[in-house]
Amino acid sequence: MPAKQNLVRVSEVVNPDLQKERDGASFRVDEFARWWHGGAEKLRFKRELEQELFNDMTEHSTLLHYKSYEEICELALKQSFTLARKLRAIQQRINPGGNDIWPKLFSSTLVWGATPAGNPFLVQFAMVVDAIKMQGNKEQWERFGKRVENFEITTTYAQTELGHGTFLRGLETRADYDRTTQEFVLNTPTLSAYKWWPGGLGHCCNYCLLVAQLYIDNEPKGVQMFFVQVRDEETHMPLPGIDIGEIGHKMGFHGANNGFLGFKNVRIPRTNMMMRNAKVQPDGTFVKSPASVLTYFTMVMMRCMIASDNALVLAIAATIATRYSAVRRQSPINPNEPEPQIIDHVTQQMKLFPEIATAVAHQLATKSLWSIYHETYGDIERGNYTRLPELHNLACSLKALCTADANAGAERLRLACGGHGYLSSANLHMFVASAAAACTYEGENTVLLLQVGRFLMKSWRAAREAEPLAPTASYLAAPAQGKGFGKWTGDLANIVSAIQYAAANQVRLAFENMAQRLKQGQTREEAANNTGLELTQAAELHGRSFIAATFLAHVTGPAAAERSAEFNRVLQNLLELYLVHTAQRHLSAIMQCISLSDSDLRTLQTRLETALKKLRPDAVAIVDGFDYHDRLLSSTLGSYAGNVYESLFELAKQSPLNQQPVPKSFHTILKPFLKSNL
Repeated sequence: MPAKQNLVRVSEVVNPDLQKERDGASFRVDEFARWWHGGAEKLRFKRELEQELFNDMTEHSTLLHYKSYEEICELALKQSFTLARKLRAIQQRINPGGNDIWPKLFSSTLVWGATPAGNPFLVQFAMVVDAIKMQGNKEQWERFGKRVENFEITTTYAQTELGHGTFLRGLETRADYDRTTQEFVLNTPTLSAYKWWPGGLGHCCNYCLLVAQLYIDNEPKGVQMFFVQVRDEETHMPLPGIDIGEIGHKMGFHGANNGFLGFKNVRIPRTNMMMRNAKVQPDGTFVKSPASVLTYFTMVMMRCMIASDNALVLAIAATIATRYSAVRRQSPINPNEPEPQIIDHVTQQMKLFPEIATAVAHQLATKSLWSIYHETYGDIERGNYTRLPELHNLACSLKALCTADANAGAERLRLACGGHGYLSSANLHMFVASAAAACTYEGENTVLLLQVGRFLMKSWRAAREAEPLAPTASYLAAPAQGKGFGKWTGDLANIVSAIQYAAANQVRLAFENMAQRLKQGQTREEAANNTGLELTQAAELHGRSFIAATFLAHVTGPAAAERSAEFNRVLQNLLELYLVHTAQRHLSAIMQCISLSDSDLRTLQTRLETALKKLRPDAVAIVDGFDYHDRLLSSTLGSYAGNVYESLFELAKQSPLNQQPVPKSFHTILKPFLKSNL
């Protein structure tokens, strides 16, 4: 049984419709949960951690929305520090004297439910700590890296500017080297050069890891990272030359304290530039990084994290909407019959089940992405940088697809909950907003797909010339050499091959269209811009083909022998739905290069409907298998017990406007107007 906690003081008795769903499941939920969370030991640790973190949290996060913006920001600080203290205490109990695990836990998905107001120090522990380890040398780690990791100082990653985001080469903040003092002089030359968006920067951080353009003798040396103090450690006052503040209210992330930052002749020591890779010698000699992309490796890591996090966002939203759909009864299918659970309507199943399947597909794909990341990181440690381009482009692709799918999918799931999904207490709006933000931070999705498109152009050229290809682009080899698809059979492996072949065809079309534009006299940059639509289409299908192939390999590969037959059937059903649905979504691209008959198309539709029917008895058990704590869901619609109406009513009564039978506004505004004889 998943860990659960009731947040609104209603009956713990499980809704009978939900209990019926659980009793009718065809597989053991705990097996799914162990698989989803990476094994029995990790699942056990997760549940024990939740018990430690959430046992004294009783207020529903909806009540946050009745607080002022300043109150939410203050609460975010308190919750973040409470979380840090709890994690440190857990660390001292389970691993005294060992390596610290709490800094990693502080930014992990396991603790999301502990900071519903937001976490202004998420960037510090998700990004800055690793960035100093990756980009700084040993002396820099000892001097300030450890202070960051120990939470002795507060930091953020200051990269995005008011005028530039994903286009890092366009960043305007300057760091000019002064060899007479061996210092860098930091300046914000224009308004658009102000740092804008870093989480925690507004009023929470006293240091930042700054990304700026390095200049030596007024010659640009490219983007580098600098560790910069922005506030006094004792008074928290901004230091001289520092213009810093908070950027204001947003769709979500209310307590994240996103900020702005400008510099005017701020000096920092030469040794505050991250110098593990690129270096500036005391005399001003610049030593290039062995691989320029290493400067951006922290962002590659973050894109891997964002992709995997948003697979979970979609699974969380699916949990809420699926449980609600099992409780809500409405609209008889046959006249004069009782109102059915809305999950019995096939149109409702179509809103829910593809999102569940997509969340599973994305979870598996991002696990593979992390495996490639760790392999590549190991190669880098040994001085081998050959896999960096492949990792960079796969991270770009999955970051774009996982966030876009989570955003659209969470909104679909919110709509699937009807009017109640619009209430803050449903909490679906927060997951929609979270995914919406992820579509643009750490690389705007369209720009990332264009980067992948350029990688695919190079890969297609290499494939045509029978040169080696990155493993994730190897499916291009046969089509580039003129080998056809063969025959459509519609089995699962055949569908994956069809998606790959369609992706290869989109790559071919983009390559040929760009070549044609170059022949017409366009510059390479103009041709790339004018081929943007084809490049993004090819990049999307490239990503979809990786996800589909990974899902197929996991379900049908050797790991299947370790799972029960009942659980394997559930995964087969999810795979079937995902592949058929993906094929239908991209039928235009598939039918451009593969012949499908009317019978083939009808069969696909029948298979889609059959897959929905097969998943129907197991839907609630599957989302139970995601094993998300009620504190994380924080939803009146999606709790484990499923007492939807009681929860909705209890929270409505807690509204500040309901604390008095007659509000003050009646006497001061409403009554005077009604008596005014308008």
